[in-house]
Amino acid sequence: MNSTTPRFFAFASRCRPRTLRGRLSLVALTTAALVMVILTVVFNAVARQHLQQQADDELRTRAAAVAATVNTRHDPVRVLETPDDALLDTNVWIYAGTRLLEHPASAPAGAAVTRTAARLAAHGDKRCADLEANGPIRLCTGPVGTGRGGTSRAAVVTAMDLAPYRASADTLLIASLALDGTVLACTYVLTRLAVGRALRPVRAMTEQAIQWSVVASDQRFGGMGRPVELARLGSSLDELLGRIRAVLRHEQQLTRELSHELRNPLARITAELDWWQAGSRSTAETRATHASIADATESMRTICDTLLDDARATAQTVPGTADVMAELRRLTDRLAAVGKPAVTVTGPDALVAGVPATLLERIVSPLVDNALRYARRHVGVRVSQETEGIRVEVVDDGPGVPASFAADLFQPGRRADPEDGHGGAGLGLPLARRLARSAGGEVTYNPDHTPGAGFVVSLPAG
Repeated sequence: MNSTTPRFFAFASRCRPRTLRGRLSLVALTTAALVMVILTVVFNAVARQHLQQQADDELRTRAAAVAATVNTRHDPVRVLETPDDALLDTNVWIYAGTRLLEHPASAPAGAAVTRTAARLAAHGDKRCADLEANGPIRLCTGPVGTGRGGTSRAAVVTAMDLAPYRASADTLLIASLALDGTVLACTYVLTRLAVGRALRPVRAMTEQAIQWSVVASDQRFGGMGRPVELARLGSSLDELLGRIRAVLRHEQQLTRELSHELRNPLARITAELDWWQAGSRSTAETRATHASIADATESMRTICDTLLDDARATAQTVPGTADVMAELRRLTDRLAAVGKPAVTVTGPDALVAGVPATLLERIVSPLVDNALRYARRHVGVRVSQETEGIRVEVVDDGPGVPASFAADLFQPGRRADPEDGHGGAGLGLPLARRLARSAGGEVTYNPDHTPGAGFVVSLPAG
């Protein structure tokens, strides 16, 4: 491949139309041009062949007429004179064998056309030849009489100027090329008009999409009055816009809830610092302040980590296993270290869940925090082995969940009583459920537990 090839392809790429309308018009023009070239070549080849056949038929007709004046029944062969035969003898050669009996006055014996006529006559059969001598000339021979051995005794050669026939063929070629150009121009223009009209609904849909707001606008493309293909495209885009709108609204709501949830530990940190700076504090009070700040900071970290895990919920969870009892005891010990009420963990040891330890903690932590927020005296975590996997139940002895609110427990931002003084934004339970589902598990509410509330975490076994 020489160095000009990449430049040629780069130039061709730049010259290629960038719009669908231009590309379809170019394809139509190229296809029409290919068809027109084939038709033009075939038509002109047939036309030239037909004109030549007409010239040959006329020459043979004249040769037959002249042959009627040649007497081959006696020796020597003689040419009979007929009245007004000057027109008949124009461009005619008569041979008896190789002996020239007559020739046109304009073509003496040594002329190139006469030599060609002699060669045709020498063959003794019907054949034709072309000659370029002051213009195109066509010569045809016709045998006259039969001698010994089946050979002809005489031959008549007639000639014709082909210039008028070739002029007619050239005229047909020019007319064909002009017709081709006209057809190609009309094809290009009509294709652009037709494609432009067909793409008008697409252009309208594009302008609509530019003007709309995905979140704020309820307008959709629909399919009324559009071709079937565009109607299907409009329906698919409407479904996609609906899903995008739902996702964006969900993310906006989740962001608001996260901001509200983070505000609580930040307020605790600020309050503890203000209280600590208000005057001199004892060592025990300072340690309590530090523990409270550390607890609030850990709560903020858990919220942020939980949100990140929720953002990855649609992806495949990283494989791993966790010792359930060990992780739950570690969680409750950490809560006790920051002054939280004791949480009782019961269940058999050596239970392994098919989820990473950090994910197990982030699933159970919101449920334990929720139970500690509402419990009066006791929070329990019960672990058991089931056929489907591992069951972790978090229970408390608080006021429980109102029956009217049970269906909305896992809706982000929903709380049974926002003015109950317990804080929170209703984010923990929905996030716990989504994290459990991302690992192939589930979080459900147990309405049979009384008094208080009970939540069940189902996880695959490791």
